[in-house]
Amino acid sequence: MLQSTSALLLVASLLAALPVNADGLYAKKSGVLQLDQKGYNKLIAHSNYSSIVEFYAPWCGHCQNLKPAYEKAAKNLDGLAKVAAVNCDDDANKPFCGQMGIQGFPTLKIVTPSKKPGKPRVEDYQGPRTAKGIVDAVVDKIPNHVKRVTDKNLDEWLAEDEESPKAILFTEKGTTSALIRAVGIEFLGSIRVAQIRNMEVEAVEKFGVTEFPSLVLLPGNGQDPVIYDGELKKGPIIEFLSQAASPNPDPAPTKAKASEKPKPSEPSESEATTEGSPKPLVPVKAPLSAPAIETLATAEALEAACLAPKSGTCVLAFLPQSGEPDVEIAGHAKDALESLAEVSHKHVQRKTKLFPLYNIPAGNTASKTLRAELGLSEDTQTVDIVALNARRGWWRQYDPSAGADYGVTRIEAWIDAIRLGEGSRNKLPEGVIVTKEEFEKKAEHDEL
Repeated sequence: MLQSTSALLLVASLLAALPVNADGLYAKKSGVLQLDQKGYNKLIAHSNYSSIVEFYAPWCGHCQNLKPAYEKAAKNLDGLAKVAAVNCDDDANKPFCGQMGIQGFPTLKIVTPSKKPGKPRVEDYQGPRTAKGIVDAVVDKIPNHVKRVTDKNLDEWLAEDEESPKAILFTEKGTTSALIRAVGIEFLGSIRVAQIRNMEVEAVEKFGVTEFPSLVLLPGNGQDPVIYDGELKKGPIIEFLSQAASPNPDPAPTKAKASEKPKPSEPSESEATTEGSPKPLVPVKAPLSAPAIETLATAEALEAACLAPKSGTCVLAFLPQSGEPDVEIAGHAKDALESLAEVSHKHVQRKTKLFPLYNIPAGNTASKTLRAELGLSEDTQTVDIVALNARRGWWRQYDPSAGADYGVTRIEAWIDAIRLGEGSRNKLPEGVIVTKEEFEKKAEHDEL
């Protein structure tokens, strides 16, 4: 009997000495994201959301005591911020934990997005190790992209990029809640979100708001405002606003279960092979290139699309004069058109609205005139990209920098700045926009 007991104790001690499962303290179904360095870089460092990350060891008593509060915090912060954990006892994670300066367990760090993608602000959490303490600290760090609007500046805000959809929360609160800030993050770059207090009488009457809080969607393109009548929860609100634009994609773990693997498809007769023989190679389809942007080949087409009195924002790519007819464009002009096409294609795939982008060939008789009126280069071999808005009377030019960068990254950043109303604008010179009388006269002539 003594020998049997001793044997059991020996087995128990050996099991206790075995390496801890890499999943550590948190089960796969936990609301706490389990990360390694790659996951941290993808899901946390490049996220638009704030996060809190626990660095722990499964054998640590303090870590085990924190687990219930940390999982409760993850549940309360669901949809508002990310709650994650890194098992520093896992050999694969030890170098990463060292890079993060971890010297004791548990260590909690709050990660907040910065203006530099992939380089967030990281600071130690020093508050109480309770669910409430963690939630309060993280909520305080949620980025706020919601504009505070009053009766005085409402019209100005509505006039900014009129074609883009907007959403307004009418509320009795003077602060911006975590929920509406999370909505602003979700639609960052696609829907402008604002908040108006119930004391702003003119704004309240303008949209016919009678209850607070109320969320109003302005779909854009002259469509009537729509008042949301669902639950004030993030999921239903996102679904409601998605009718105007798709949510901004943010790194997030997939919902598919680990056990759910794609089933292999049955081979066709041509693919069938005898046992032991090599399987035939399946040709990989080349990715489809983005469709070219529309060309405005005539002065009339350019005037109708972008230079009429009520024309909205247009981006125009003025191409250089080719030395020989029917020669395919090359160099910077080709790079510019391909980049613009890719940006346009991205918005089509995301189902987000973007103002039109046009190719203006040198053969368009209005090209040289408009170049001169805007004070662009007289060099017939240059490519110039400008954005203009006839209705608002402004224009701005793309700066390719000294390196003549017409790559998609720089051009997309310039276009995003226009969409967000950022950057300086120039006043359109007189004579650029076709007068109402001229436009109506030309329209009548076209109808005849």
